[in-house]
Amino acid sequence: MGKHFDDAAGKGKEAFGKVTGDRGTEAEGKADQAKAGAKDAADKAKGKAEELKDKAENAFESASDKIKDVFKRD
Repeated sequence: MGKHFDDAAGKGKEAFGKVTGDRGTEAEGKADQAKAGAKDAADKAKGKAEELKDKAENAFESASDKIKDVFKRD
């Protein structure tokens, strides 16, 4: 399931638990929302890691090209 679905389902469970006085369901709802938040944070971290990897690759290629230019013989 997607993180947005987990969050919405969690809010629904939490509300249902509050209305019915079922603390277990309320706690499950809060846990579902926390899970959705963790998925979102993981997705953002993965995106940042990929972005940093791309920047590092580009920096390496640029440095490599400059080094090759220094040692290039005419």
